[in-house]
Amino acid sequence: MTTIVVKVGTSSLTQPTTGQLALSTIAKLVESLTQLRSCGHRVVLVSSGAVGVGCGRLRLKSRPQKIALKQAVAAVGQGRLMRVYDDFFTTLEQPIAQVLLSRRDFIQRSCYVNASATFEELLQLGVIPVVNENDTVAVEELKFGDNDTLSAMVASLIAADWLFLLTDVDRLYSADPREVPDAQPIHLVNSMAQLAELQVQTGSSGSQWGTGGMVTKIAAARIATSAGVRTVITEGRHPESIKRILQGEPLGTQFAPQPQSHNARKRWIAYGLVPTGKLHLDPGAVAAICQGGKSLLAAGITKIEGDFRPSEAVQLCDSNGSEIARGLVNYSSTELQKIQGCQSEEITAILGYEDAAEVVHRDDLVVI
Repeated sequence: MTTIVVKVGTSSLTQPTTGQLALSTIAKLVESLTQLRSCGHRVVLVSSGAVGVGCGRLRLKSRPQKIALKQAVAAVGQGRLMRVYDDFFTTLEQPIAQVLLSRRDFIQRSCYVNASATFEELLQLGVIPVVNENDTVAVEELKFGDNDTLSAMVASLIAADWLFLLTDVDRLYSADPREVPDAQPIHLVNSMAQLAELQVQTGSSGSQWGTGGMVTKIAAARIATSAGVRTVITEGRHPESIKRILQGEPLGTQFAPQPQSHNARKRWIAYGLVPTGKLHLDPGAVAAICQGGKSLLAAGITKIEGDFRPSEAVQLCDSNGSEIARGLVNYSSTELQKIQGCQSEEITAILGYEDAAEVVHRDDLVVI
Protein backbone atom coordinates (compact mmCIF):
# COMPACT_ATOMS: atom_id res chain seq x y z
CA MET A 1 0.00 0.00 0.00
CA THR A 2 1.54 3.30 -1.15
CA THR A 3 1.17 6.56 0.80
CA ILE A 4 0.99 9.63 -1.45
CA VAL A 5 1.01 13.33 -0.59
CA VAL A 6 -0.19 15.66 -3.35
CA LYS A 7 0.37 19.40 -3.03
CA VAL A 8 -1.55 21.67 -5.39
CA GLY A 9 -0.68 25.34 -5.62
CA THR A 10 -2.78 28.46 -5.96
CA SER A 11 -1.58 28.86 -9.56
CA SER A 12 -3.22 25.52 -10.44
CA LEU A 13 -6.43 26.07 -8.47
CA THR A 14 -7.31 29.59 -9.58
CA GLN A 15 -7.69 31.61 -12.78
CA PRO A 16 -4.49 33.64 -13.27
CA THR A 17 -6.27 36.92 -14.06
CA THR A 18 -9.14 36.93 -11.54
CA GLY A 19 -8.15 34.61 -8.72
CA GLN A 20 -11.47 32.79 -9.12
CA LEU A 21 -11.44 29.00 -8.68
CA ALA A 22 -10.55 26.94 -11.76
CA LEU A 23 -13.38 24.44 -11.28
CA SER A 24 -12.46 22.22 -14.23
CA THR A 25 -8.96 21.67 -12.80
CA ILE A 26 -10.36 20.97 -9.33
CA ALA A 27 -12.79 18.44 -10.82
CA LYS A 28 -9.94 16.61 -12.58
CA LEU A 29 -7.84 16.69 -9.40
CA VAL A 30 -10.67 15.25 -7.31
CA GLU A 31 -11.34 12.54 -9.87
CA SER A 32 -7.66 11.60 -10.05
CA LEU A 33 -7.22 11.43 -6.26
CA THR A 34 -10.41 9.40 -5.86
CA GLN A 35 -9.17 6.93 -8.48
CA LEU A 36 -5.86 6.61 -6.61
CA ARG A 37 -7.77 5.95 -3.40
CA SER A 38 -9.94 3.30 -5.11
CA CYS A 39 -6.73 1.58 -6.28
CA GLY A 40 -5.74 1.14 -2.64
CA HIS A 41 -3.34 4.06 -2.25
CA ARG A 42 -3.40 6.21 0.91
CA VAL A 43 -3.79 9.82 -0.26
CA VAL A 44 -3.26 13.19 1.44
CA LEU A 45 -4.00 16.48 -0.35
CA VAL A 46 -2.15 19.63 0.70
CA SER A 47 -4.06 22.49 -0.85
CA SER A 48 -3.15 26.13 -1.20
CA GLY A 49 -5.70 28.64 -2.35
CA ALA A 50 -7.47 29.99 0.73
CA VAL A 51 -6.02 33.47 0.40
CA GLY A 52 -6.38 33.45 -3.39
CA VAL A 53 -10.03 32.33 -3.17
CA GLY A 54 -10.67 34.92 -0.46
CA CYS A 55 -9.24 37.61 -2.72
CA GLY A 56 -11.56 36.55 -5.52
CA ARG A 57 -14.55 36.41 -3.20
CA LEU A 58 -13.83 39.89 -1.86
CA ARG A 59 -12.92 41.23 -5.33
CA LEU A 60 -9.45 42.29 -4.23
CA LYS A 61 -7.13 43.23 -7.09
CA SER A 62 -4.00 41.70 -5.57
CA ARG A 63 -2.83 39.51 -2.70
CA PRO A 64 -2.76 41.52 0.57
CA GLN A 65 0.62 42.19 2.20
CA LYS A 66 -0.55 43.16 5.68
CA ILE A 67 -0.55 40.07 7.94
CA ALA A 68 -3.87 40.74 9.67
CA LEU A 69 -5.64 41.41 6.36
CA LYS A 70 -4.11 38.30 4.78
CA GLN A 71 -5.35 36.20 7.71
CA ALA A 72 -8.83 37.67 7.43
CA VAL A 73 -8.92 36.97 3.70
CA ALA A 74 -7.74 33.39 4.36
CA ALA A 75 -10.64 32.92 6.78
CA VAL A 76 -13.05 33.99 4.02
CA GLY A 77 -11.43 31.73 1.43
CA GLN A 78 -10.86 28.57 3.49
CA GLY A 79 -14.54 27.84 4.02
CA ARG A 80 -15.33 28.38 0.34
CA LEU A 81 -12.40 26.18 -0.73
CA MET A 82 -13.45 23.30 1.53
CA ARG A 83 -17.07 23.62 0.40
CA VAL A 84 -15.98 23.17 -3.22
CA TYR A 85 -13.75 20.20 -2.37
CA ASP A 86 -16.50 18.56 -0.31
CA ASP A 87 -19.07 18.99 -3.09
CA PHE A 88 -16.79 17.41 -5.69
CA PHE A 89 -15.54 14.54 -3.49
CA THR A 90 -19.06 13.81 -2.21
CA THR A 91 -20.25 13.39 -5.80
CA LEU A 92 -17.74 10.52 -6.07
CA GLU A 93 -18.64 9.21 -2.59
CA GLN A 94 -15.13 9.85 -1.29
CA PRO A 95 -15.00 11.13 2.33
CA ILE A 96 -12.55 13.92 3.14
CA ALA A 97 -11.40 15.70 6.30
CA GLN A 98 -10.10 19.21 6.82
CA VAL A 99 -6.76 19.36 8.66
CA LEU A 100 -5.37 22.81 9.49
CA LEU A 101 -1.79 22.78 10.77
CA SER A 102 0.52 25.41 12.20
CA ARG A 103 4.27 25.20 12.72
CA ARG A 104 3.60 24.81 16.42
CA ASP A 105 2.03 21.41 15.69
CA PHE A 106 5.46 20.27 14.48
CA ILE A 107 7.55 22.07 17.12
CA GLN A 108 5.86 20.56 20.18
CA ARG A 109 6.68 16.87 20.38
CA SER A 110 3.28 15.92 21.85
CA CYS A 111 1.46 17.79 19.05
CA TYR A 112 3.69 16.16 16.44
CA VAL A 113 2.93 12.66 17.73
CA ASN A 114 -0.78 13.45 17.96
CA ALA A 115 -0.86 14.82 14.40
CA SER A 116 0.84 11.65 13.16
CA ALA A 117 -1.72 9.47 14.96
CA THR A 118 -4.64 11.51 13.55
CA PHE A 119 -3.37 11.16 9.98
CA GLU A 120 -2.93 7.42 10.50
CA GLU A 121 -6.51 7.00 11.73
CA LEU A 122 -7.92 9.05 8.85
CA LEU A 123 -5.98 7.06 6.28
CA GLN A 124 -7.04 3.77 7.89
CA LEU A 125 -10.66 4.93 7.53
CA GLY A 126 -10.17 5.54 3.80
CA VAL A 127 -10.49 9.32 4.20
CA ILE A 128 -8.49 11.81 2.11
CA PRO A 129 -7.22 14.52 4.50
CA VAL A 130 -7.22 17.99 2.91
CA VAL A 131 -4.42 19.95 4.59
CA ASN A 132 -3.69 23.66 4.70
CA GLU A 133 -1.75 25.95 6.97
CA ASN A 134 -3.87 27.51 9.70
CA ASP A 135 -3.33 30.97 8.16
CA THR A 136 -6.05 32.63 10.21
CA VAL A 137 -4.20 32.29 13.53
CA ALA A 138 -0.55 31.61 12.61
CA VAL A 139 1.95 34.24 13.71
CA GLU A 140 4.71 35.17 11.28
CA GLU A 141 7.57 33.48 13.13
CA LEU A 142 5.60 30.21 13.28
CA LYS A 143 4.44 30.11 9.66
CA PHE A 144 5.66 27.54 7.16
CA GLY A 145 6.10 30.31 4.60
CA ASP A 146 4.51 28.29 1.80
CA ASN A 147 2.60 25.06 1.33
CA ASP A 148 5.51 23.44 -0.50
CA THR A 149 7.34 23.32 2.82
CA LEU A 150 4.17 22.20 4.62
CA SER A 151 3.63 19.34 2.16
CA ALA A 152 7.22 18.12 2.57
CA MET A 153 6.88 18.17 6.35
CA VAL A 154 3.56 16.30 6.17
CA ALA A 155 5.19 13.73 3.87
CA SER A 156 7.97 13.28 6.42
CA LEU A 157 5.50 13.16 9.32
CA ILE A 158 3.48 10.28 7.85
CA ALA A 159 6.51 8.54 6.24
CA ALA A 160 4.98 8.87 2.76
CA ASP A 161 6.34 7.06 -0.28
CA TRP A 162 5.66 9.87 -2.78
CA LEU A 163 5.28 13.65 -2.72
CA PHE A 164 3.79 15.28 -5.83
CA LEU A 165 4.22 19.06 -6.16
CA LEU A 166 1.70 20.21 -8.76
CA THR A 167 2.54 23.55 -10.30
CA ASP A 168 2.09 25.63 -13.47
CA VAL A 169 4.92 23.98 -15.47
CA ASP A 170 5.31 20.37 -16.56
CA ARG A 171 8.79 19.92 -15.02
CA LEU A 172 11.95 21.76 -14.04
CA TYR A 173 14.13 23.27 -16.75
CA SER A 174 17.70 24.52 -16.86
CA ALA A 175 16.22 28.05 -17.16
CA ASP A 176 12.76 29.61 -17.22
CA PRO A 177 11.25 28.28 -20.51
CA ARG A 178 9.00 31.34 -20.69
CA GLU A 179 12.12 33.49 -21.05
CA VAL A 180 14.66 31.06 -22.53
CA PRO A 181 13.06 29.05 -25.40
CA ASP A 182 15.90 26.48 -25.61
CA ALA A 183 15.92 25.69 -21.87
CA GLN A 184 16.63 22.01 -21.28
CA PRO A 185 14.22 19.80 -19.29
CA ILE A 186 15.49 18.14 -16.10
CA HIS A 187 14.03 14.64 -15.76
CA LEU A 188 15.81 13.22 -12.70
CA VAL A 189 17.74 14.61 -9.74
CA ASN A 190 19.69 11.88 -7.97
CA SER A 191 21.80 13.59 -5.33
CA MET A 192 21.88 16.36 -2.75
CA ALA A 193 24.70 17.98 -4.73
CA GLN A 194 22.38 18.33 -7.74
CA LEU A 195 19.67 19.71 -5.46
CA ALA A 196 22.04 22.29 -4.01
CA GLU A 197 23.06 23.38 -7.52
CA LEU A 198 19.40 23.74 -8.53
CA GLN A 199 18.70 25.88 -5.46
CA VAL A 200 21.39 28.31 -6.62
CA GLN A 201 20.17 28.40 -10.23
CA THR A 202 16.41 28.62 -9.74
CA GLY A 203 14.47 31.87 -9.46
CA SER A 204 12.13 32.46 -6.53
CA SER A 205 9.19 34.35 -8.02
CA GLY A 206 5.71 32.91 -7.55
CA SER A 207 2.40 33.64 -9.21
CA GLN A 208 0.32 36.74 -8.63
CA TRP A 209 -2.03 34.89 -6.26
CA GLY A 210 0.40 32.46 -4.62
CA THR A 211 3.51 32.62 -2.44
CA GLY A 212 5.61 29.82 -3.92
CA GLY A 213 8.09 29.54 -6.74
CA MET A 214 10.50 26.92 -7.99
CA VAL A 215 13.00 27.71 -5.27
CA THR A 216 10.47 26.70 -2.57
CA LYS A 217 9.66 23.49 -4.44
CA ILE A 218 13.33 22.53 -4.60
CA ALA A 219 13.69 23.31 -0.88
CA ALA A 220 10.64 21.10 -0.25
CA ALA A 221 12.19 18.34 -2.36
CA ARG A 222 15.30 18.58 -0.20
CA ILE A 223 13.26 18.07 2.98
CA ALA A 224 11.19 15.23 1.53
CA THR A 225 13.99 13.29 -0.16
CA SER A 226 16.12 13.57 2.99
CA ALA A 227 13.23 11.83 4.78
CA GLY A 228 13.19 9.07 2.16
CA VAL A 229 10.23 10.39 0.13
CA ARG A 230 10.44 10.30 -3.69
CA THR A 231 9.38 13.75 -4.92
CA VAL A 232 7.96 14.85 -8.28
CA ILE A 233 7.34 18.28 -9.76
CA THR A 234 4.71 18.14 -12.49
CA GLU A 235 1.89 20.15 -14.05
CA GLY A 236 -1.16 20.86 -11.89
CA ARG A 237 -3.52 21.34 -14.85
CA HIS A 238 -3.12 17.64 -15.65
CA PRO A 239 -3.42 15.81 -12.31
CA GLU A 240 -4.16 12.56 -14.15
CA SER A 241 -0.38 12.40 -14.76
CA ILE A 242 0.08 11.30 -11.12
CA LYS A 243 -1.29 7.84 -11.92
CA ARG A 244 0.85 7.62 -15.06
CA ILE A 245 3.98 8.51 -13.07
CA LEU A 246 3.16 5.86 -10.47
CA GLN A 247 2.91 3.38 -13.36
CA GLY A 248 6.44 4.26 -14.45
CA GLU A 249 6.06 6.94 -17.12
CA PRO A 250 8.97 9.46 -17.05
CA LEU A 251 6.85 12.58 -16.63
CA GLY A 252 7.78 15.66 -14.64
CA THR A 253 11.02 16.07 -12.70
CA GLN A 254 11.67 13.33 -10.16
CA PHE A 255 13.90 13.63 -7.10
CA ALA A 256 15.25 10.31 -5.86
CA PRO A 257 14.86 9.61 -2.12
CA GLN A 258 18.14 9.78 -0.23
CA PRO A 259 19.43 6.97 1.99
CA GLN A 260 18.33 7.65 5.56
CA SER A 261 17.83 5.78 8.78
CA HIS A 262 16.13 8.43 10.90
CA ASN A 263 13.45 7.22 13.28
CA ALA A 264 10.30 9.27 13.87
CA ARG A 265 11.88 11.33 16.66
CA LYS A 266 14.91 12.25 14.57
CA ARG A 267 12.70 13.19 11.64
CA TRP A 268 10.92 15.53 14.05
CA ILE A 269 14.24 17.09 15.08
CA ALA A 270 15.41 17.45 11.48
CA TYR A 271 12.26 18.70 9.80
CA GLY A 272 9.72 19.66 12.45
CA LEU A 273 11.63 22.12 14.59
CA VAL A 274 12.52 25.74 13.89
CA PRO A 275 16.18 26.32 14.83
CA THR A 276 16.65 29.19 17.27
CA GLY A 277 20.41 29.50 16.96
CA LYS A 278 23.62 28.39 15.27
CA LEU A 279 26.75 26.75 16.64
CA HIS A 280 29.86 27.08 14.46
CA LEU A 281 32.26 24.15 14.85
CA ASP A 282 35.94 23.50 14.24
CA PRO A 283 36.95 20.87 11.64
CA GLY A 284 37.60 18.24 14.31
CA ALA A 285 34.07 18.54 15.69
CA VAL A 286 32.58 18.44 12.18
CA ALA A 287 34.48 15.23 11.41
CA ALA A 288 33.51 13.66 14.75
CA ILE A 289 29.82 14.35 14.10
CA CYS A 290 29.64 13.60 10.37
CA GLN A 291 32.01 10.65 10.15
CA GLY A 292 32.30 9.40 13.70
CA GLY A 293 28.68 9.61 14.87
CA LYS A 294 29.80 11.47 17.99
CA SER A 295 28.09 14.00 20.26
CA LEU A 296 29.00 17.69 20.17
CA LEU A 297 31.25 18.82 23.01
CA ALA A 298 31.91 22.41 24.11
CA ALA A 299 35.54 22.14 22.99
CA GLY A 300 34.49 21.98 19.34
CA ILE A 301 32.44 25.20 19.32
CA THR A 302 34.10 28.30 17.83
CA LYS A 303 31.16 30.72 17.58
CA ILE A 304 27.57 31.02 18.81
CA GLU A 305 24.67 32.84 17.14
CA GLY A 306 21.15 33.41 18.45
CA ASP A 307 19.38 33.48 21.79
CA PHE A 308 18.19 30.04 22.84
CA ARG A 309 17.35 27.96 25.89
CA PRO A 310 18.15 24.35 26.80
CA SER A 311 16.23 21.72 24.74
CA GLU A 312 15.69 24.08 21.81
CA ALA A 313 16.83 23.21 18.29
CA VAL A 314 20.06 24.66 16.90
CA GLN A 315 21.92 24.36 13.62
CA LEU A 316 25.45 22.97 13.71
CA CYS A 317 27.59 24.63 11.04
CA ASP A 318 31.07 24.15 9.64
CA SER A 319 33.71 26.89 9.31
CA ASN A 320 32.02 28.13 6.12
CA GLY A 321 28.67 28.55 7.87
CA SER A 322 27.04 25.62 6.05
CA GLU A 323 24.64 23.53 8.14
CA ILE A 324 25.99 20.01 8.70
CA ALA A 325 23.62 18.85 11.44
CA ARG A 326 20.74 19.88 13.68
CA GLY A 327 20.04 18.97 17.27
CA LEU A 328 18.59 19.73 20.68
CA VAL A 329 21.02 21.71 22.83
CA ASN A 330 21.62 20.98 26.52
CA TYR A 331 22.77 24.50 27.42
CA SER A 332 21.45 28.01 26.81
CA SER A 333 23.26 30.47 24.54
CA THR A 334 24.34 32.43 27.63
CA GLU A 335 25.89 29.33 29.19
CA LEU A 336 27.58 28.33 25.93
CA GLN A 337 29.20 31.75 25.58
CA LYS A 338 31.05 30.91 28.81
CA ILE A 339 32.06 27.32 28.03
CA GLN A 340 32.66 27.32 24.26
CA GLY A 341 36.07 25.91 23.41
CA CYS A 342 36.46 24.41 26.89
CA GLN A 343 36.94 20.78 27.87
CA SER A 344 33.93 18.99 29.37
CA GLU A 345 35.66 18.55 32.74
CA GLU A 346 35.99 22.34 33.02
CA ILE A 347 32.24 23.02 32.77
CA THR A 348 31.50 22.60 36.48
CA ALA A 349 34.27 25.02 37.50
CA ILE A 350 33.11 27.65 34.98
CA LEU A 351 29.33 27.44 35.50
CA GLY A 352 29.23 26.06 39.04
CA TYR A 353 27.29 23.03 37.79
CA GLU A 354 27.23 20.56 34.89
CA ASP A 355 23.92 19.73 33.23
CA ALA A 356 25.55 17.38 30.73
CA ALA A 357 29.00 16.53 29.41
CA GLU A 358 27.69 16.96 25.85
CA VAL A 359 26.36 20.20 24.39
CA VAL A 360 24.27 18.16 21.92
CA HIS A 361 24.03 14.42 22.56
CA ARG A 362 24.21 12.18 19.48
CA ASP A 363 20.76 10.77 20.32
CA ASP A 364 19.37 14.31 19.91
CA LEU A 365 21.37 15.08 16.77
CA VAL A 366 20.65 14.54 13.07
CA VAL A 367 23.29 14.95 10.36
CA ILE A 368 21.78 16.98 7.49
